[in-house]
Amino acid sequence: MTTFVITVPGTFISDITDSACSVLEGKLASQHTDVSESEGLNLLTLNEDGTFSVRLEVDAPDRYEAELDATRLVSAALKEAGIAEADAPLGPPAVTGIDSDL
Repeated sequence: MTTFVITVPGTFISDITDSACSVLEGKLASQHTDVSESEGLNLLTLNEDGTFSVRLEVDAPDRYEAELDATRLVSAALKEAGIAEADAPLGPPAVTGIDSDL
């Protein structure tokens, strides 16, 4: 298994509340560990224009599975934070780091 740092971009169509943002970060916190923290990466970056990016770690056998898992995790966290899928469309995920024992 390889640990991938995946960045999932998106756009908030409507304003996000501070409480929804806190819930979102709380739901994803377990996916933001040693690799991303040691690189100084923020879990959630919010931009003034409504765009955002989530950086999280996923253990997966390959890049494809890591990107799918990351997108599923972010989608589920958004839903749990009370943010509808239509209010926060996600862009294509990208691998931004890899930690492997190979």
